[in-house]
Amino acid sequence: VPAANAAASPPKPKPKPPIREWALSTDPTPSFQPETFFATAKASERYAQIADAGGWPTIPGNVGPGSRGAPVAALRKRLALEGDPNENVPNGDAWDAGLANAVKHFQARNGLRETGVVAGATLRAINVPARTRFKQLASSSQRLAGVNFPFGERYVAVNIPSAAVETVENGRVFKRYVAVVGDVDHQSPEVTARISAINMNPTWTVPTSIIKNEIIPKMRKDPGYLARSKIKILDGKGTVIDPRSINWGSEKAVNYTLRQDSGTHNALGSIRIQMNNKHAVYMHDTPSKGYFNRDYRFLSHGCVRVQGVWDLAAWLLEGSGPYDRASLMAQIGRERQDLKLVKPVPVIWVYMTGWASADGTVHFADDVYQVDSIGLQADAR
Repeated sequence: VPAANAAASPPKPKPKPPIREWALSTDPTPSFQPETFFATAKASERYAQIADAGGWPTIPGNVGPGSRGAPVAALRKRLALEGDPNENVPNGDAWDAGLANAVKHFQARNGLRETGVVAGATLRAINVPARTRFKQLASSSQRLAGVNFPFGERYVAVNIPSAAVETVENGRVFKRYVAVVGDVDHQSPEVTARISAINMNPTWTVPTSIIKNEIIPKMRKDPGYLARSKIKILDGKGTVIDPRSINWGSEKAVNYTLRQDSGTHNALGSIRIQMNNKHAVYMHDTPSKGYFNRDYRFLSHGCVRVQGVWDLAAWLLEGSGPYDRASLMAQIGRERQDLKLVKPVPVIWVYMTGWASADGTVHFADDVYQVDSIGLQADAR
């Protein structure tokens, strides 16, 4: 909003987090592969045709075992119109095992728990209009256009809307990890980089934005906060400064380096995956393990926290030394050290709310950052 209109135009309220019944995909096909851009662009054309033809029917309420009549008939038609061959069930008005399996397939490609019942998050997902699905696919393919990623035998892919990390080996998902990604105010960026090292027992240099927006307000209320958090203040020469010498009523602290000691209390946990990039983001461990159990995991300041990061690190270090999960975890609490990869591994963070696999299967995730733009004018009409 231009400054001149700021008073007249109140800020928009933040969107409420979507309520999901989330599940980590077990599909061995990578979310991001060499064919993703073309397959997604092609899928967007098909969904545009579905939308232009009138879309699909709305399911009025829960449908599951024991359901009969018009709701079941509408669900069968709804699934068939989307065109996935695994969901193309015959017409009818009775629930059966074939329809339950079709619903499970729909749930799998929408990142939902495979209950085989249409209710809750599944009901909301199945009632998303075809025009919105087209917008997701078209917007995602637009973001992928021109991406130059060095696919190889081994790479790592993070799809931010899915809040998941994939290690890919020989064209198949070797392992998929639950992740916590950036929140709406601190969005994880789209980035391409190379993983070059594993930082064991890392220190954490607090970003200026966090010093200004979080550390200073906390120190004004609680002068002992930095000491309890084991965060030191360093001047330009690396000399430790007494927090009491700083006027916390001002923003003087942003002129210093605030560094948190390594240890289990550290914001990065005990391991950091080094991937140099202009956004200064990376993947890491976290002391806040409970966040991984949430359906809504858009909670970080932009970096990606990885559940099972020790397995990820061991996979990355294959061929670089005698490292496995046990040997890496044995180093927790010891000296800080950098374990360099003999061969750097490409990594990409993408923002795909709609994407298609090489076999044509179409997947969707919530547009939590609300950045999908294609088709907005049509939606407004």
